[in-house]
Amino acid sequence: MERRRFALAAALALSGCLAAACGGNGGTGDGGSGGGNDAAAKPVIGVDYPRSDTDFWNSYISYVPKFAGELGAEVKTTNSQNDIAKLTANVQTLMSQGVKGVVMAPQDTAAVAPTLQQLENKKIPAVLVDTRPDTGNAFMVVRADNRAYGEKACKFLGEKLGGKGKVVMLEGDLASINGRDRTEAFNDCMKQNYPGITVFGEATNWDGAVASQKLSTVMTANPDVKGVYMQSSFALAGTLQVLKQRDLLVPPDDPKHVFVVSNDGIPQELKDIAAGNIDATVSQPADLYAKWALSYAQAAIEGKTFQPGPTDHDSTIIEVRPGLLEDQLSAPLVTADGGTYGDIPSVKHDDKSLWGNNLS
Repeated sequence: MERRRFALAAALALSGCLAAACGGNGGTGDGGSGGGNDAAAKPVIGVDYPRSDTDFWNSYISYVPKFAGELGAEVKTTNSQNDIAKLTANVQTLMSQGVKGVVMAPQDTAAVAPTLQQLENKKIPAVLVDTRPDTGNAFMVVRADNRAYGEKACKFLGEKLGGKGKVVMLEGDLASINGRDRTEAFNDCMKQNYPGITVFGEATNWDGAVASQKLSTVMTANPDVKGVYMQSSFALAGTLQVLKQRDLLVPPDDPKHVFVVSNDGIPQELKDIAAGNIDATVSQPADLYAKWALSYAQAAIEGKTFQPGPTDHDSTIIEVRPGLLEDQLSAPLVTADGGTYGDIPSVKHDDKSLWGNNLS
């Protein structure tokens, strides 16, 4: 069971903890082995932003310089714009600029393997944010349990619909481990717990226009759709527009209401939950993604190591395959009432521990 609250104050307490290598070590960690004598006083970390066309990733981008400053790290940044070829070229550029570690969030998790191999050959540690490579090595993956995202959305909709009806799942991209995890978990959960619900899975390639068009097509053929699961907030505006056009953007207590669950936890989602436009989201920690990715990159440059186990920042490091560790950060279900759905507790949309309520 995932803890319900983020510890925001702890999320901002960076420097002292990292100096002792306590920030990422699991319960069986070695306290940060290795030398670190060659690490620069101000390590240079390359950060490739995966895209800047969504509120979530723009929020992440805003947190990177903030936490880099608190860590005392220098960052050089690029933006691969959801293009694996650009990511490959950007990493080459960062290496030529002398970075000692690289943070990236590849959206195509299969095609990134050669880039990871290049970094490994150069002995430059890589930290991946939000996505896990299908193959290849990295020093650490900073991520949340994306299968839990799908399960939380499933149980919220399943309970709201009373186990009956039709829902549309606006999938991200099955070339991404995130899209696969969320899709498979949602489908598995529905089959096991709510067999009376029909799921229309629609691939969108994380594209809002595609999501809107596909949702409209499904709802034209199935006007009795009562639920929508958006795998990311990229689909938020288009989904609300489709519902409004069909006179379905009505309060949750109206019989015509279509229950909508999103993923990300951006400020607009929290406002839409308060307004009754959508009903829930899963809050991905954009702030903690930036914080811990930079922290692990700095730790890698200093020669520290980590082991599987619980951390001191409300997460657990797991070994997803031999040699690849993933720090699974907390990502709570957020609702209007803070209730429990199935066995999934939720946080109220106005909870001040949510990063979406603290973004300046």
